[in-house]
Amino acid sequence: MRLLDQLPTPLLLLLASAPAAQSFYLPGITPTNYKEGDLVPLTVNHLTPAQSARDTQIRSAFSFEYYHSNFHFCKPEGGPKYVSESLGSILFGDRIQTSPFSLHMGKNETCKAVCNAEEFEPRDAKFVNRRIWQNYIVNWLVDGLPAAQPYFDPTSGTEYLQPGFLLGSVENEEPRLNNHYDIYIDYHEVRKNQYRVVGIIVEPASRRDSKRRGNQDFSADCGEGGPPMVLSEKDRTKVTWTYSVYWRPSATSFATRWDKYLHVFDPKIHWFSLINSAVIVMFLIGMVSTILIRTLRKDIARYNRLDQLGLDDLNGNSAEDGIQEDSGWKLVHGDVFRPPKHSLALSVLVGNGAQLFMMAGFTIVFAVVGFLSPSNRGSLATVMIMLYTIFGFVGGYASSRVYKSFQGTKWKHLFILTPSAVPAFVFSVFFLLNLFVWARQSSGAVPFTTMLVIVGIWFVISVPLSIVGSWLGFRQSIHDPPVRTNQIPRQIPPSTGYLRLVPSMLLVGVLPFGAIFVELYFIMSSLWSNRIYYMFGFLFLSFGLLIVTSAAVTILMIYFLLCAENYHWQWRAFASSGASAGYVFVYSLLYWARMLSFSSFTGGLLYLGYSILLSFLWFCLSGSIGFFACWIFVHRIYGSLKID
Repeated sequence: MRLLDQLPTPLLLLLASAPAAQSFYLPGITPTNYKEGDLVPLTVNHLTPAQSARDTQIRSAFSFEYYHSNFHFCKPEGGPKYVSESLGSILFGDRIQTSPFSLHMGKNETCKAVCNAEEFEPRDAKFVNRRIWQNYIVNWLVDGLPAAQPYFDPTSGTEYLQPGFLLGSVENEEPRLNNHYDIYIDYHEVRKNQYRVVGIIVEPASRRDSKRRGNQDFSADCGEGGPPMVLSEKDRTKVTWTYSVYWRPSATSFATRWDKYLHVFDPKIHWFSLINSAVIVMFLIGMVSTILIRTLRKDIARYNRLDQLGLDDLNGNSAEDGIQEDSGWKLVHGDVFRPPKHSLALSVLVGNGAQLFMMAGFTIVFAVVGFLSPSNRGSLATVMIMLYTIFGFVGGYASSRVYKSFQGTKWKHLFILTPSAVPAFVFSVFFLLNLFVWARQSSGAVPFTTMLVIVGIWFVISVPLSIVGSWLGFRQSIHDPPVRTNQIPRQIPPSTGYLRLVPSMLLVGVLPFGAIFVELYFIMSSLWSNRIYYMFGFLFLSFGLLIVTSAAVTILMIYFLLCAENYHWQWRAFASSGASAGYVFVYSLLYWARMLSFSSFTGGLLYLGYSILLSFLWFCLSGSIGFFACWIFVHRIYGSLKID
């Protein structure tokens, strides 16, 4: 199933109306034509943990460079060289390097040795055997296409390709190292003597009797049919790495060569989740509409009519007293726009939430229309970083406008904290977790120079844009509140039941989480199970449902809060809508218990740290949605009152 098959008909018609994009290729995916006999480069990437076929659990959180000394993989003459990568690719742990494998277009090679026999010390054998037990996979790239192994999906009855192939296998509780590779490369003929690579499958095998025949060439005896290669943890073990290459013509075009990699798991679950969330959204919209159209409109009309008449009943009571009992939200009109406590902190969080919201929205839109191709490795993370940096202007402007409405005076603090508080916290946690990854000699450790690049981007681009946005928001005049604020605060009755802080957060947060938890599972699986996530059509719809659900349910809660004569709605709106982050964190713990089984304390600490970090960012994003929705709602209803 392709990406466009996930989208509804109206969106497909909208996309179809755009200019055709078949006459050019996006950056990073320009095809390379090879002539017969041309050298086709095979590059190697890091080794990563994957789901175990024995118990479907992931047992490690660390990846390792291909040329890590313990693996003893053959190196090219002159040593391996790094291939230039994008910023996002580096952050996700990709470490692409050249290899000694010699692949020539259309030329089959049977049983070749990669290099002379490598000798494993007992210490190295123990390290490799442990990685085999943890189900590590080897990642290669040929013409930018990942080497894969075929799998069959019983639910859909289709065959798909999973990037990477096993480092080894476990048979009868014995780890066996795969030291021979049968490489099957599919090619498509564009024109006479012009070929393109459209597929690569690697079938690894464990063969103890593999040997290089002579020193003049790399011909070898691959030991087919012999005993498996088992690394001894007591004595030294010699290993010969061998491979065979088979070229196969294919009708698959270059434009569709990724189709078998982009497999949709359980599409019915996606649609069921979206339909279920849509029903909830319609129900919430119906409730909000009922409040706005019936209750509020009738109350506002009666309130304004009685206020204009200024009549008292025979007992000398004000006309307002007659509607006090069923119109509690109008009684706090003189306090509802009173600045909240810690208004500076709230403004900073709202501004950063708006910045994250814009970044997430534009990233998903770019992905839906196809600008973030999986062949352009790391493009998704790179675009997210650049968009977050550029939208620093939005964050500064939003925080400044909110703070000005709160009648704040600490403008210098706002200008500094908006671009620095949240990014500094995120970077500090990331830097601390990266130290643990670096201590494990994992390829996932972000180099220090890359961190300097990130800090430079933040300091040179994001901070100035945020300050400019804050300055413009500060300079622009702001409309007066629709009603005046009393000098003496009104006493707030004690909250009961679901109107208390914690129960209200639990109630409001569960519905937005319900709109996205299915997609959250697939996103987490792609991050930790070495799968390619590309179901951006479903993600686009889920993000829209998240926005509507967060806004509607938060408006309902704030309406009930105002009816209870509690006018402290600003922090409550932000915290209640952001409470879905708590469910995201709890879900990450459940995913850990079910799908992950880390064998080291460091792996668990790394997972927990990243879960806390992502949950905090989610809190800022979703909290800002609820805050701005309630901001519009409160101004709208109190702007309808005619009060002298």
